[in-house]
Amino acid sequence: MYVIGTAGHVDHGKSTLVEALTGINPDRLKEERERQMTIDLGFAWLTLPNGEPVGVVDVPGHQDFIENMLAGVGGIDAALFVVAADEGVMPQTREHLAILDLLQIKTGVVVLTKSDLVDAEWLGLVTADVRAALRGTALEGAPIQAVSARLGHGLDDLIQTLQSALTAKTPRADHGRPRLPIDRVFSLPGFGTVVTGTLLDGAFATGEDVELAPTALPARIRGLQTHKTKVDRGEPGSRVAINLAGVEVNQVRRGMVVARPGALTPTTLLDVRLRHLRDDAFDLKHNAEVKFFSGTSEVLGTVRLLEEDVLAPGESGWVQLVLAEPVAVVKGDRFIIRRPSPGETIGGGVVADPLPGKRHRRHDAALLARLETQARGTPAQIMLEAMHGLGPAPLREVMARAGLDREVAARAADELAHSGDMVQLDGQALVASLADWRQFGAVSTQALNEYHAAHPLRAGMPREELKSRLALGLDLQRRGRWTARMFQALLASLAEAGLVVVLGSLVRAPDHQVRFTAEQQRQVDSLLADFERDPYNTPSLKICAARVGDDLLAALIDQRRFVPVSAEVLFRAEDYAGMLQVIRAKLGAQGKITVAEVRDLFSTSRKYALALMEHLDAQGVTRRVGDERVLRA
Repeated sequence: MYVIGTAGHVDHGKSTLVEALTGINPDRLKEERERQMTIDLGFAWLTLPNGEPVGVVDVPGHQDFIENMLAGVGGIDAALFVVAADEGVMPQTREHLAILDLLQIKTGVVVLTKSDLVDAEWLGLVTADVRAALRGTALEGAPIQAVSARLGHGLDDLIQTLQSALTAKTPRADHGRPRLPIDRVFSLPGFGTVVTGTLLDGAFATGEDVELAPTALPARIRGLQTHKTKVDRGEPGSRVAINLAGVEVNQVRRGMVVARPGALTPTTLLDVRLRHLRDDAFDLKHNAEVKFFSGTSEVLGTVRLLEEDVLAPGESGWVQLVLAEPVAVVKGDRFIIRRPSPGETIGGGVVADPLPGKRHRRHDAALLARLETQARGTPAQIMLEAMHGLGPAPLREVMARAGLDREVAARAADELAHSGDMVQLDGQALVASLADWRQFGAVSTQALNEYHAAHPLRAGMPREELKSRLALGLDLQRRGRWTARMFQALLASLAEAGLVVVLGSLVRAPDHQVRFTAEQQRQVDSLLADFERDPYNTPSLKICAARVGDDLLAALIDQRRFVPVSAEVLFRAEDYAGMLQVIRAKLGAQGKITVAEVRDLFSTSRKYALALMEHLDAQGVTRRVGDERVLRA
């Protein structure tokens, strides 16, 4: 399924041509019909002679409504580039052509409308003028067809020419990540909120849960239509109307994107390859304010030139765009930038990295080399670059970020896995580049060594502390998504490689051992002797800490030489094991036991007996029933 869009100067007959081809007047607004001038996007459709359905987006031609035009051409497959035969190439003809060229709309037909108003000689001059204007653009060599929409002359030939152009075009790819940039929002009685747009990169089905990026507003697809026909599945490349459940019409606006939950990550930073239009009268300076357009979105932004201080007209360069509001785009998306005032198109290009994660240093040779790889490398190189700084991530996320076709991305992933440049984690569910994995290992080793130096008597660093250290110590582009699963997968991989040792909730370096000094050992022996003399009426934890110090006592607990059963009471490990054995035997014999009986069993006080039994309750050994305890099943 294809979508075509009109383009051209105001009053050159775009809407009239669409109505003549489709039988549908694309001017939806009362004001448009009264003024006989298109103000906003209009929509229609037709069926080609070969049976293929084609959606049509009609755009305004007036310079005051160029920004509405940009919301309509971002998702088209081909252009009907309209030039009135009686006027020829005009200012918005050139601006619309520049926009189509920046968006790389390479399929199209040039339509010379109002041909009934001119003679053959004039028509030949206009044709030559149009050919000259197309030279060097994406539409150079496009067929030119003269028509009269008023009289119907040439329309059949135009449809055949359009069919030939579309037949030669590769259909829209299905990347398995459907997204619909919203170009229209309205409400219907009995249905609620309806949005329309051109469906990209995948298919939607009725009943699917979705969300509206960049706000992450949840919704559900209640119904789908294509060309006012109800469908159960919207195909990539088609014009689709989605009836959304769970959202109010006032919560939705043009520029939002309907996608599967979590499929798109909003961003205010974009690394892009920018081409400055040759016809612009001014240099583009670093930190210049611009309007950014991609898909149907429109936001203010700032241009950060990464290579030079200015970008002259006709030049291209690497740029980081800093946007005032988040947008939801993917690698490979085309964009346009315009000067806010006076409004004029000054350039555009392609998104190389939609999630750079941070502002870049300018004139950074390594960064520029990475960006060149993202733009021109082999699929494996592009995939590897997509992993850079990402952290352990699902392979499908890396594939999407690389912006490659699914099959091409899968082959690239196999190549990287075979070469060892990609490390597979969590049963191959997560991946990381070998360079990042080595950096994870180096940062982990450094963090553990620093921790062991500061706390030599502790068996290891708490896992959560290491997780936080890694998030802070690494330039993780998705630090906000540094999940427990990612960390667990990485930790298991580092442990398997022998770089760390995991001890339950602790992690240590492989060569770390707790060693006591002679003085510390003397203190330990003295404390143990006190416990041995009266094993069931032991010194409190506070007293023990005062005698040997917090770190030394913590080390003895880590080594399981002491078992704390409450905030105040602890026993030697062997005494605790003996008490547990006696209590189990007593319960096995009589079925129940009281705190008083435990106190008498060990000739201790109620404080110790109660602390022990509450600990055994918490450990799942016993269960309290009234004032008694029984063995837990």
